[in-house]
Amino acid sequence: MAEEKKAGGMTVQEAGRKGGLKVRDLRGHKFYEEIGRKGGETVRNERGHEFYEEIGHKGGQKVKELIEAGKRRAREDAEKAPVVAPANELPKQ
Repeated sequence: MAEEKKAGGMTVQEAGRKGGLKVRDLRGHKFYEEIGRKGGETVRNERGHEFYEEIGHKGGQKVKELIEAGKRRAREDAEKAPVVAPANELPKQ
């Protein structure tokens, strides 16, 4: 994706970052806590408790899938790896 320079000589991404840093410096950590709390309350009021159960279940399922994939990959890698005898079991010359 090509980044286009605007009249001011910065990309949209650069402008967004600069604006975000300015808000952070002006309003501080408490501001983000407050807007997060308000957003969470709005979601709770609009979607209800079941919504959180559903997304929690989806997240748990994703973690389960990732763990299974990691174990499967480890088994495949172990099967492909050459078997090497420990140094104390090598034949003497």
